[in-house]
Amino acid sequence: IKLMKRDDFNYIVDMIIFISLIVVFITGIMKWPGLLRGFGIENVPWRNISKIHDWSGLVMGIGALLHLILHWSFISCKTKNLFKKNEK
Repeated sequence: IKLMKRDDFNYIVDMIIFISLIVVFITGIMKWPGLLRGFGIENVPWRNISKIHDWSGLVMGIGALLHLILHWSFISCKTKNLFKKNEK
């Protein structure tokens, strides 16, 4: 079994985060109290919009967690360097 390159996996994780961010953003705007009704849009499947919003938020959170795990050595190294600079 050939495993995926780390860069390719990073790209896929980042695209999942980006796409889910867009979905969460759009559905969040749609859920804004009275916004769609203000534009005269009445027949909206609110239950479906809420489910899409919730699930895409969960996907975004899992993607962000994966992103942090993939970049943990970079994050810890930068954090250590930041505190070393402040000690001087």
